[in-house]
Amino acid sequence: MLLQDTLEAIVIDPPNPLKHPQHLCLDMGYRGASCDATARVFGYVPHVRQIGYEKLDERARKRHPARRWVAERGHAWWNGCRSILIRWAKKSCNYLAFIELDSALLWYRRLKHLSSF
Repeated sequence: MLLQDTLEAIVIDPPNPLKHPQHLCLDMGYRGASCDATARVFGYVPHVRQIGYEKLDERARKRHPARRWVAERGHAWWNGCRSILIRWAKKSCNYLAFIELDSALLWYRRLKHLSSF
């Protein structure tokens, strides 16, 4: 029911759909004629994945491995840092400093690990 509100809230205008068709991947919650019509009004070609359908690699006939988004991976790294996971700092500037420090330590450890190979 919120598809129209979500599409109206997009800040950046999409490219011209006549030159570059815009595809909109949706889950089963958006299946139906009303959602399909709403997506087409906004210039998107809706794609709803059916239950049980998995995208197959044409060459190897294997299921594609799941890929985590970059933001999710970063949040997972931060979950290992107690100073961020449990917010001990009361001031927002101190909490931001912990985020920056933990991010620097995570990248340092990652680069150190990669250089050892």
